Amino acid sequence: MSKPLEDYGLIGNMLSAALVARDGSIDWLCLPHFDSPACFAALLGDERHGHWRIAPHARNCTVSRRYVPDTAVLETRYETSSGTALLYDFMPLSDDDERADVVRIVRGESGHVQMDMEMVLRFNYGQAVPWVRRRDYGLSAIAGPDAVELHTPVDLAGHELTTTARFTVHPGRVVPFTLSYHRSHRTPHFVPDRVESMDRTISWWQEWAKRCRWEGGDERRDAVVRSLITLKLLTFHPTGGIIAAPTTSLPEALGGTRNWDYRHCWLRDSALTLYALLNAGYREEAEAWRQWLLRAVAGHPDQLQIMYGIAGERWLPELEIPWLPGYEGSLPVRRGNGAAGQSQLDVYGELIETLYAARAADLAPLAEAWRLQNVLLEPLRDRWKELDHGIWEVRGERRAFTHSRLMCWVAFDRAVQSCVRFGLRGPQDEWQRLADRIHADICKHGYNPARGSFVQSYGSDELDASLLLIPQVGFLPADDPRVTGTVRAIERELLRDGLLLRYSTQHASDGLPGDEGVFLACSFWLADAYVMQGRIEDAERLFERLLALRNDLGLLAEEYDVGRRRLVGNFPQGFSHIGLVNTAYNLSRASGPARQRSEQDAPRE
Repeated sequence: MSKPLEDYGLIGNMLSAALVARDGSIDWLCLPHFDSPACFAALLGDERHGHWRIAPHARNCTVSRRYVPDTAVLETRYETSSGTALLYDFMPLSDDDERADVVRIVRGESGHVQMDMEMVLRFNYGQAVPWVRRRDYGLSAIAGPDAVELHTPVDLAGHELTTTARFTVHPGRVVPFTLSYHRSHRTPHFVPDRVESMDRTISWWQEWAKRCRWEGGDERRDAVVRSLITLKLLTFHPTGGIIAAPTTSLPEALGGTRNWDYRHCWLRDSALTLYALLNAGYREEAEAWRQWLLRAVAGHPDQLQIMYGIAGERWLPELEIPWLPGYEGSLPVRRGNGAAGQSQLDVYGELIETLYAARAADLAPLAEAWRLQNVLLEPLRDRWKELDHGIWEVRGERRAFTHSRLMCWVAFDRAVQSCVRFGLRGPQDEWQRLADRIHADICKHGYNPARGSFVQSYGSDELDASLLLIPQVGFLPADDPRVTGTVRAIERELLRDGLLLRYSTQHASDGLPGDEGVFLACSFWLADAYVMQGRIEDAERLFERLLALRNDLGLLAEEYDVGRRRLVGNFPQGFSHIGLVNTAYNLSRASGPARQRSEQDAPRE
């Protein structure tokens, strides 16, 4: 039986991440990296596919949890009839690109609590049963290229391919566990004192959180900082790439087939990511993100992709994992993402706008960044007229998506602004003519006068939440009648229980069966549109509604099922947390990210 996504917390070390359930079970962990095969995959199946549970033996207990303030260290409190125990879960930070340890510490607080530990290790997404051997420190397990060591002072027992232990804690007793990964052909690394490691990890995160520039009041600071910590946890530290989510195949509709691998880095998120990081004061992370972008897209401009792997990998073949039954029976379970091979013209604008914003924010100027923009704009002179799959990667026929043309306009507009503002050299007049031509084309073909609204694609009557970005990128003012008409139409047709669909799957063909939940990032965009139109009360109301959807640890998924009142889609979702951060700053400042972007102003710290 799958657990609600709301039950999970996230821990990580900027190499990989784990999902820890309220019942003390780690049900998802890929080692040594985000995109590696999982060794605990119960999230997409059941306990037989790998999990690691530590919880009281007594089933009747009260569970509460929190993050140690301003950290990624998860604290779960178990209150039983005989006493109270605390469970701390975290992944220590490391300079070794392949050192991914999971540390779990049980500490007695009052009375005495009998605890159970159960571990089912299954490498290769729940398929490979490892060879397990007892050691004086615990056990070792190996299967093909993968090996782990479990270090713990408690006595372990093995039964039916499961490792178990039972122990009791009382005030002052601390029982540590460390699951330490290494490649099977390499020597295991030293495991330091776990309590000292936790203290160092807490200190590191709290120092990192102090860098957050927030002036909007304490009541929203926690939400902003938690979202920023989540984005940091989704960062692959060796390269600076930021993945969309640490999970794969969590369905957009329970029981459906819209199940994708999000353990990759999307260009469509790049500009909004940069604005979120820079407004919050995280210049180092913003610079690392820009550097990742430059490396990932380096090459022939015709080969620009919509997404890349964590190190910039281009080949991300989509495969099905047939032995996993899926989250709540949602099939297929996939690894890799076939959308990487799609044509998506908006990425040109996303990339060039990101590089423009980085230069405006006085990140270290890079000559190669400007040369790259010039090279990318060459094919776009003709390609902007092509049909593509759009920002939402529809698996149906290509179309002339209004948002794609919009971002092509952004590409040429920001190139012109780079010449004007920074004195950079390029065919400015030609770029301006192209920008004007695309602008006129969108206004003529992307706007439906009968509806009083821009539409999803040329010749269509359907709406799309991405149209809310028209004023945010500076294409038209927020008070332009065509923009206000679009916002009204989107409110009328795409809102569900006060939250926003990306588009109507019942009316707009996307080549896929079934429905999906409301898309949380788009709901934040609607709040941003309200801010730009001066509808502050509406923006505040929607923002509070979105904050209420977070689980008790402050985490958001990609989407929300308004009927079942459950988070759906991959979890936690970086795009949702980027939206939260940007909307928070839009509401707290006279000139937040949306206005900065529309006015081509520098993101502010």
